[in-house]
Amino acid sequence: MPSEILMPALSPTMEEGTLAKWHVREGDEIRAGDVIAEIETDKATMEVEAAEDGRVGRILVAEGTEHVPVNKPIALLLTDGEDLSTSPLGGEGDAAQMAKIAEAIRSVPQSQKGAVEDADLGEAPPEVEEAPAGPQVAPAEPRAEAAAEVPPGTEMVAMTVREALRDAMAEEMRADDRVFIMGEEVGQYQGAYKVTQGLLEEFGERRVVDTPITEYAFAGTGVGAAFAGLKPIVEFMTWNFALQAIDHIVNSAAKTLYMSGGQMHCPIVFRGPNGAAARVAAQHSQDFSAWYASVPGLKVIAPYTAADAKGLLKAAIRDPSPVIFLENEILYGQSFGVPKLEDFVLPIGKARIAREGTDVTIVSYSRGMAYALEAAKRLTEEGIDAEIIDLRTLRPLDLDTVIASVRKTNRIVTVEEGWPICSIGSEICARVALEAFDDLDAPPMKITGADVPMPYAANLEKLALPSVEQVVAAVKSVCYRK
Repeated sequence: MPSEILMPALSPTMEEGTLAKWHVREGDEIRAGDVIAEIETDKATMEVEAAEDGRVGRILVAEGTEHVPVNKPIALLLTDGEDLSTSPLGGEGDAAQMAKIAEAIRSVPQSQKGAVEDADLGEAPPEVEEAPAGPQVAPAEPRAEAAAEVPPGTEMVAMTVREALRDAMAEEMRADDRVFIMGEEVGQYQGAYKVTQGLLEEFGERRVVDTPITEYAFAGTGVGAAFAGLKPIVEFMTWNFALQAIDHIVNSAAKTLYMSGGQMHCPIVFRGPNGAAARVAAQHSQDFSAWYASVPGLKVIAPYTAADAKGLLKAAIRDPSPVIFLENEILYGQSFGVPKLEDFVLPIGKARIAREGTDVTIVSYSRGMAYALEAAKRLTEEGIDAEIIDLRTLRPLDLDTVIASVRKTNRIVTVEEGWPICSIGSEICARVALEAFDDLDAPPMKITGADVPMPYAANLEKLALPSVEQVVAAVKSVCYRK
C-alpha cells in the first residue's frame, strides 16, 4: 500500500502552512534524505525530505497551495513495485473520490437513501455507550450533614498552625512508640520552620532522626520502616524537594498494598510545606496538590486552619495508608482557635462548610481559603451571600458536600494557587457539570495561579497568584452582576 507523505510542522505550535514548491514530479524515483518539497509560514521556510526510498506515485497538493493543515497527506510514495491501484484513493484525488460518492448518493431514489447512508463507505461507526433500559431516576440529592466535630461548649485555644502540627505529632508519639519523625534538620535545629520544636528533647534521637540532604534515601528508608510495621512521619523541607523521592512515594508507598494483594500496608505520612511562599522563585514555589491527588493508593490532605491541621495530622498518622500532608509556609505563623480536647481527631475525606450562604458556592483548600473568605466579606457588602467550602482533603474528595451546596446555590467558583491545567478546580468543575448540571444557573468558574513558572520579582509573583479581586469578579460573573 502506498505510503503517505504528510505535511510537516515547523514548530510544535504550527497548525498549517504553504506548500511553496515541489522539487519532484509524479513518477520520479527518490531516495531517503532527498529534498522533495519546500513549505513555509510567515516565520520560516523548511525543506521536506523523503523518509524512505521509492517513487512519487501522486502529488495530492499542488505547489503554491496555502493553508495546508499539518499532517494532511500531500503526496503518495510507492515502494517495492507498488502502483496506485493499491491506494485507497484508487488513483484519484480526494476531491474526485468525494465527488463520486456524492453523485452516487444523489442518484439513489429517496426511498432507498437510508440504505446508502448506512452502507459501508470504509469508515467504522463510533462506539456509543447505550443508556440502560428502563426509566432513568436522578440520583438522590447528597446532603451536607454538619458532623459534630467539636462538642458544643468546648473551650477553644488560640494556636498557630506550626504549634498545632507539633502538638499533633507529640500526642501521637506519646500514644504509640512506633511513631517517629525523620527529615532534614528536624532534630537539632528543631525543624526548618520550627514545626518539630521540642520533640528531640522529649523523645530523643532514636525517634527524632536528622537525615542527610538526600530525599531519595530518607523517603525510601521511611517506606521500608512502614513496611516493617513502624509509623514514620517523613518531613520534606519543601515539597519541591520531594521530586527527588517521588518514585518511593508513587511506586512503592502508594502501590504496594494493591500489588501485594492487600497483604502489605504502608502507614506513613509525608509532610511539609507545599505551594508558593514569598519570593523563592520557580523551583521552590510549586503546588503539587493535583499531582498527588491523581495517584490511586494515596490520601492527600491540605488543611487551612490550625484545628484542621492538628485533627487531620493525627488522623493521618493513625491511618494504615500512605498520606500526603500538604502544609503551607505562609500559614505556619497564623493563629486559629483549636478545640481543647484530650484527643481531637478529624475524619479524612470530609469537607468543612466554613461559611454558609445561599447565592454562590466557593470551593477552596489550604491558603486558597484566605482569598475565598476575604472575597465573601466583600461580596456581602454587595448583597451576594457566598457559601464557602474548605475541602481539607483532596483525595478522597468530598463531592457530596460540594454538590449539595451547588444544588442550593446553583453556582460554583473554585479557588486555588496551583496551575490551571488539570487542577483540583478542573476536577471539581467537571464533576459538578456531570452530576449537578440541571442545578446550575451559570457555568462553573475556577480561579487558579497563572500558567507560568513562579517569577522571583515581587510584583510579578503577585500577578502569578490568585487575588481576592479575581474571586470577587468570578462570583459576580456567575451571579450575572456587574
